[in-house]
Amino acid sequence: MQSTDAGATTPSIQAKYAHYLPTWNPKHKYPPLEPFEHHDHGKDADPSFPNLLPFETTTTHLTPTIGTEIKGVQLSSLSDAGKDELALFVARRKVVVFRDQDFADLSIADALLYGSYFGRLHIHPTSGSPEGHPEIRVVYRGEGNGGRESILRARTNTLSWHSDVSYEEQPPGTTILFVLSKPDTGGDTLFVDAAEAYRRLSTPFQERLHGLKGRHSGIEKVNDEAIAAGIMRRAPVVNDHPLVRTHPATGEKALFVNPLGKFYSTLVTYSFSYINAGRIVTREIIGMKAEESDAILKFLFDHLAYGADFQARIKWEDRTVVIWDNRMTLHTALLDWESGQVRHLARITAQAERPYETPFAT
Repeated sequence: MQSTDAGATTPSIQAKYAHYLPTWNPKHKYPPLEPFEHHDHGKDADPSFPNLLPFETTTTHLTPTIGTEIKGVQLSSLSDAGKDELALFVARRKVVVFRDQDFADLSIADALLYGSYFGRLHIHPTSGSPEGHPEIRVVYRGEGNGGRESILRARTNTLSWHSDVSYEEQPPGTTILFVLSKPDTGGDTLFVDAAEAYRRLSTPFQERLHGLKGRHSGIEKVNDEAIAAGIMRRAPVVNDHPLVRTHPATGEKALFVNPLGKFYSTLVTYSFSYINAGRIVTREIIGMKAEESDAILKFLFDHLAYGADFQARIKWEDRTVVIWDNRMTLHTALLDWESGQVRHLARITAQAERPYETPFAT
């Protein structure tokens, strides 16, 4: 690590996009986030997508319900009408992959301006960011393989299913992730369709979930990360959100629970002691006794993790941009590449509305 003139630290390495290397500056402090009025641009979109999908584009669905790859459109050239259509298309397909993009070559300021079209940009409490641009969430694993070996000493896999910063009062919606450097093989990202996961449940179970709220706590995760990173930009928060939320542009319902604990979570091995120890974000279901809450949360976490038939696997290529709707999905990176290689990405995270639910209907 090395120090910058501004007092931040950054890895002492060479990188193709060095201005996107993560820094951690303990001097940077931010006040609590204030509520804001979010407008989902997907509600303004032409559902025939004439600006996003002109005749020269090709679309390939990765699975029936989640994931589409689009070729022939340059994201940076989209008009506002095209961005409206992008928001709606992503809401419908949950995660969309764009190849051969120039997004990483934009200035950071221009990339942030683009992302801000979809909502107020989130500043992560602890993660690394380019110096002077705390709205960028840098994903960097390289030296020593970014902790992969230490994880595998304790666990049999590196899966970390999660929804980004769900503990905020207004968690993210349309989210942009673009590659800066990638391993030769591996480092894919998995996404699960939380709307299809909801539809797979029996009618009585769906009905039972409606009206319930889960407590999403950032305290344990942010405190742990702050110790590791040496910074805490903003005090962690706790918020209660419905277990079933509704998308404002599509009306679709989706499960909204978050199993992430620390920087990883287990797959189908949650136990009462793990849940009660505070190593997950969705800690409890409000109004239920501990054993009842734990049983339902464990079932929902396992249901999402096991759902290979409503998951999509995204392979990164140079100049790839992936856009997903954080309200309708969970995701996990795979730390499976060879030691010594680098996985470097940048995320622009636009906050959305406070999660809400609409009445249960058969």
